[in-house]
Amino acid sequence: MEPLFLLFRPELYFDIRPCEENPKSSASKPENNPGKNSVISRLTKLSTGNCQGEDASSQTKPGPVPVNKDTVPKTGKRKVKVKKTEHKTSQNKKVTDYYPIRRSSRKSQAELKSEEQSHIDTLIKNNVEEGLHVTHIEGKGRGVFAAKLFKKGDFVVEYHGDLLHLADAKRREALYSQDPGTGCYMYYFQYLCKTYCVDATKETNRLGRLINHSSKNANCHTKLHDIDGTPHLIMLASRDIKDGEELLYDYGDRSKSSISAHPWLKN
Repeated sequence: MEPLFLLFRPELYFDIRPCEENPKSSASKPENNPGKNSVISRLTKLSTGNCQGEDASSQTKPGPVPVNKDTVPKTGKRKVKVKKTEHKTSQNKKVTDYYPIRRSSRKSQAELKSEEQSHIDTLIKNNVEEGLHVTHIEGKGRGVFAAKLFKKGDFVVEYHGDLLHLADAKRREALYSQDPGTGCYMYYFQYLCKTYCVDATKETNRLGRLINHSSKNANCHTKLHDIDGTPHLIMLASRDIKDGEELLYDYGDRSKSSISAHPWLKN
């Protein structure tokens, strides 16, 4: 057996060549002494194990990872710029992108006036007189009273009669004056620079001719209403009229002869 000091030979403890070559070198150049071979093989295995251990530890250490530029998300200032662009785009959106367009259901003044005109046309053409009744008043005669609520501006009734030009009206008035029992139901007015008269003297079932006069407590007023170029004399509510209230309007006659013949025109 070799002496024990052979274990301290440097070539046995320090293998200068790469670890992969140690087994080959030890196998290609065996020593004649079997004891030496056993020691070299153990030391070679130990040395090889150390190299493998070093390789394993080196593999566990984190190293630089290959970077694929296509998979790397954009970062930094460019990402902030994208956010600003998106915010700017959202600010440019219209309200109608989120809410449906709502059309106003309000009607214009012209539409409301046209509807009112058509409604009155229908009432006049069909001789409609609604919400009225006649009552006898002691010391005054007949009077017309409201049978429903009339709002300010509502159509009340038409002053219906024969539409006459001024010359024809004067001839009729002269005939009526010859009979003291005949009342005066003639209403004169101006229309398109001409004078007309509605003669409601003839007794009919129309109620406009029976509405009494009041210059102080009138709740109705007259107005001209045109239908196809023909004037119609109508009465509208000057204020809200309650159910059961008598309808009154100002006849407008302030002549001395009329007041002397009919003193109640002063009231």
